[in-house]
Amino acid sequence: MDKKKLRININIDGKSYPLTINIEDEERYRTAAKKVNEIVRKYREQFSEQDSKDIMAMAAFQIALSNSELEYRNDKTLFIEELKNLNDDISDFLKEKGKK
Repeated sequence: MDKKKLRININIDGKSYPLTINIEDEERYRTAAKKVNEIVRKYREQFSEQDSKDIMAMAAFQIALSNSELEYRNDKTLFIEELKNLNDDISDFLKEKGKK
C-alpha cells in the first residue's frame, strides 16, 4: 500500500465500511461519518416506524440538499465577485478615457 494511503473503517448506522484514503483526509472522512450518523439517529428518533432503507434515504436526501445549497451559494458568490471585477474594470477604463 502507498505510504500516503491509510486503511480505515468507517461506521455508518452500525455497519462498518473499509476505505483506503489519503492520510491527510482521515479527519474529513471521520467527521463526515459522524455527521451521517447524527442525521440517521435524528431520523430514527423521529420516524421509528420506518425501516433502515427509508431512514438512510432520508438522511442521504438531507445531505444532498445541504450540499446543493452550498454549491448554489458558492456559484452566486463567484458570479458576484466576477461582476465586481468587471465593474472595477469598466470604472478604470472610463477614468482613463476621461483623462484623455
